[in-house]
Amino acid sequence: MAQLSARHLRLLEYAQSLSPPPGFKVEVSGDAIIVKAVPSLIHQRNLLVVRQQFDAHLPSDLRPTENTDLASPTVGKLRNPDLAYLPFEATLAAANEIPADLAVIAVEIVSPSNPENDWVGKVRDYPLMGIPVYLLIDPRDSSIALFTEPGPDGYRQRYTAKFGQSVPIPEPFGFDLATTGLVPYA
Repeated sequence: MAQLSARHLRLLEYAQSLSPPPGFKVEVSGDAIIVKAVPSLIHQRNLLVVRQQFDAHLPSDLRPTENTDLASPTVGKLRNPDLAYLPFEATLAAANEIPADLAVIAVEIVSPSNPENDWVGKVRDYPLMGIPVYLLIDPRDSSIALFTEPGPDGYRQRYTAKFGQSVPIPEPFGFDLATTGLVPYA
C-alpha cells in the first residue's frame, strides 16, 4: 500500500486530537474531517435489533464494539462504525483506535442528516481499509445492503433487501438476519 503523505499524517493527527462536544464523533476520509451527531433513538433501536442477533451467533474469539475508531493509516482513513466485531485480543488494547483490517464486519445505520457518508464514503473506504463485510441499514427507505468481497476497486458483491426480508450473514457468523424488528425513520 502507498505511504501517506506528510499532509495526510498531519490531518489524521489533528483529527485524533479533537475533542468533539458531547453528542458528536469524528471520522477522517481522504482530505475531509467529518464531525457527526450521535444517533437518534430509532437509530439506536435498530442497532440493538441487529446487535442482539449478531451476539446470538458470536464466535468465541470475537467481541462487539460500538463507535470504536478503526484506523488505516496506510490509506489515510479513520472511521467509526456504529458496530464492529473484532478479535477479542484487539478489544483489550489500550489504544484509542484499532487497526481496521482486524474488523470482521462493520455495521452502519444510515444517518438521515448525512446519508452520503454511509452510502458513498464508507462503501468506498471500508474495502480499502480491509474490512471484509459491510452491513448498511437505511431506515429512510427501509432498505438493507450487504457488501462483501472487498477489492482495490470496492466491494465485488452486494446483496440488497427490504425491512421484513432476511439477509444472509456470511461466516464466521453464518446466520440469516431477521429484519422484521427494524423500524423506518418517521
